[in-house]
Amino acid sequence: MELTLIQKIAIYALPVIFAITVHEAAHGYVAKYFGDLTADQQGRITLNPIKHIDPVGTLLVPALTLLLGGILFGWAKPVPVDFSKLRHPKRDMLWVAAAGPASNLVMAIFWVLIYKFSGSFTPYLATPMSLMAQAGIMINIVLMVLNLLPLPPLDGGRIAVSLLPNHLAYRFASLEKYGFIILIILLVSGLLSQIMQPFIRAAISLLLWVFA
Repeated sequence: MELTLIQKIAIYALPVIFAITVHEAAHGYVAKYFGDLTADQQGRITLNPIKHIDPVGTLLVPALTLLLGGILFGWAKPVPVDFSKLRHPKRDMLWVAAAGPASNLVMAIFWVLIYKFSGSFTPYLATPMSLMAQAGIMINIVLMVLNLLPLPPLDGGRIAVSLLPNHLAYRFASLEKYGFIILIILLVSGLLSQIMQPFIRAAISLLLWVFA
């Protein structure tokens, strides 16, 4: 079924906003749990998407990548986390970082279940819900895989910093100032898609196999 651009935006809008909002709120919630109240004090532990939307990263860039094809790419306003305020900064950093990708996995499972039961909806809703569920699965798996790449400041980079010995962690963390530039180069060159696609396909296949 070939969709127009407007139909694609209508199908993808809710899953994209939902995926990014819950991802960021999860970071803030877990940071609060481990002692950092920064996000809570700034009102960022919320499912209100307006608090998390970045006009460029959440709206413009995903719309362009959707139009041009390839990996659906985007970002939200990062939830502020002061790792020095965590009770055990280096150890707890792992759980704060992992919360975002974990929330995307949970949402992917949610969309798999919607996809599984979409046939039981009325004929008027069955097709759009099925398409929205497929979009939700893809978006959340892409976000999970992307954020687990071991590149600071992505969540996978912070997880790596948490797990590495102190002397290696410090050197690895110093890459953070170049991380976004490296990510954009990988995206533009097509290498990002090549790196991520096998993991995306494997994750989606596993989810559909488990919950089919």
